[in-house]
Amino acid sequence: MAGQVTGGRAAQLAHTGMRHGWTTGACATAATTAAYTALLTGEFPDPVTITLPKGQTPAFALAAERTHGDGRVMAAIVKDAGDDPDVTHGALIRSTVRALPPGSGVVFRAGPGVGTVTRPGLPLPVGEPAINPVPRQMMRDHVAETAARLGGTGDVEIEVSVDHGEEIARSTWNPRLGILGGISILGTTGIVVPYSCSAWIDSIRRGVDVARAAGRTHVAGCTGSTSEKVAVAVHGLPEDALLDMGDFAGAVLKYVRRHPVDRLTVAGGFAKLSKLAAGHLDLHSARSQVDKGFLAELARRGGAGEELAAAVAGANTGLDALQRCAAEGVPLGDLVAATARDEALAVLRGAPVTVDVICIDRAGTIVGRAEPRGPRDHGI
Repeated sequence: MAGQVTGGRAAQLAHTGMRHGWTTGACATAATTAAYTALLTGEFPDPVTITLPKGQTPAFALAAERTHGDGRVMAAIVKDAGDDPDVTHGALIRSTVRALPPGSGVVFRAGPGVGTVTRPGLPLPVGEPAINPVPRQMMRDHVAETAARLGGTGDVEIEVSVDHGEEIARSTWNPRLGILGGISILGTTGIVVPYSCSAWIDSIRRGVDVARAAGRTHVAGCTGSTSEKVAVAVHGLPEDALLDMGDFAGAVLKYVRRHPVDRLTVAGGFAKLSKLAAGHLDLHSARSQVDKGFLAELARRGGAGEELAAAVAGANTGLDALQRCAAEGVPLGDLVAATARDEALAVLRGAPVTVDVICIDRAGTIVGRAEPRGPRDHGI
């Protein structure tokens, strides 16, 4: 069939037969767009259509709308997580928008049920609302587009709130990470990918089969869309050489062990790949945690003194540990990448596959690399 996707991330999604959903960031963007439109025109668009980072244009029905007497306008969207067992499924995401003086730009506020950052090591400064960088940019872009289309200035305050968000957050890692008062507004693509273990592992296997059938000798297992972009930028891989590994590093390694390719790149976030380095093959936060003691030991190998090693062991997050080491010139990212590569080679058990590893931060910046190494180099 013309235009049919046969390989890569999109084919894996289709193969699972599961229904995707929308991130809290996409819902907040839709609610913000509807509220700002109503602020400028007096009318709420329903449904409201937004453009996601990869160009999709979903439409969202409004679950609530209100024009306050003090110049604030509120719109709300019910989050639909599709077939993913997400704790925020069904949550009501509200955005309240009010105009600010020209030149103020876009200001974000945490309303009830949205957390505030209280510790370092996250992609936002202490004191900021827990609205992650990509959702912020999505909201800024949609405010700018709406302002240009309807004659606004684009200078607004956006308060995002989530009904029962503080209660929902108790089922997340937010309290332990120092995000207090509610959930985080998240998402890099706007789409929630449903991770059924059996369906997704089957889709990984199919991805390897498709790549081999197409004659690909180099494939990349990536933990998400950001690491996928980095792998493409570094290695120039085509779509059918990309495996959406997600949290299932073991599934990729075990299948490639039985169905080898010449080269495997493993690309992912620093924290997730630190779990692989520590010997975990399932990288999901519910089933494995970042081991700060392990990171401290790696830091010692990289030349860290005991004071820095203790700081790493007590760090708030993996990113916090990475930043502390970077400030002292200790290459913790490279150490994690090299250890993850060696762990991958151990799982491959001598299969004729060369492995390299790329660690990134949340912004997609490479923070660690391990050069290609094969079973002979590893002594297997």
